[in-house]
Amino acid sequence: MTDLKLLEYLESFLTPRRLGLYSKVLNKRTNHFTVAVEDVYQLHNTSAVIRSCDVFGIQNIHVIEEINVKRIDREIAMGAQKWVDINRYPTTKECLKTLKDKGYQVVATTPHDDSVVLSEFDITKPSVFFFGRELQGLSDAVLEAADVKLHIPMVGFTESLNISVSAAIVLQHVTSLLRKSEINWQLSDAEKLQKRMEWTKKIIKSHEQIIARYHEENS
Repeated sequence: MTDLKLLEYLESFLTPRRLGLYSKVLNKRTNHFTVAVEDVYQLHNTSAVIRSCDVFGIQNIHVIEEINVKRIDREIAMGAQKWVDINRYPTTKECLKTLKDKGYQVVATTPHDDSVVLSEFDITKPSVFFFGRELQGLSDAVLEAADVKLHIPMVGFTESLNISVSAAIVLQHVTSLLRKSEINWQLSDAEKLQKRMEWTKKIIKSHEQIIARYHEENS
């Protein structure tokens, strides 16, 4: 549980502009949708997906590292890794179980297997969008566990897009529809307070000393 008085004390060290930006961004953040990337090889692709999550208001991304261990390319992510929660998993099986236990339907992005076209996707259910490796695509484990299979319509000779481009197109579409809907998609008040605390600590380099001083003065 977030200590509201401590949070207000820490936020007194931030500018009104920063506080206003936090409020604006948090009001458009969601956990109704989330993203999972499965063993993506190119570092810049994972980093670009993280950046898209931040841009379109997705608070959590799930990175599976069963084969390829990731490092975040800070130049591509453009600082988005500070504001998006990155959850890492050693196996696809563990990621699938965790997200299903949280109530997410698994959406596999694939141009095959009679997948649903993006424009017909039902946004009402909490969903995790899985994106696979650059050449191989998603594993059989994800395809077999999928509740929905989804594709972006294409009319050229090429039947696939770069993973980061696909993620950006999907997220832009579904989050635009979500914000126009009556679905309760926003973060809870408790989640917003938690994010405010985490983000404030990330901005204030000396936050540990400031917190220690606060506790001394209020003990």
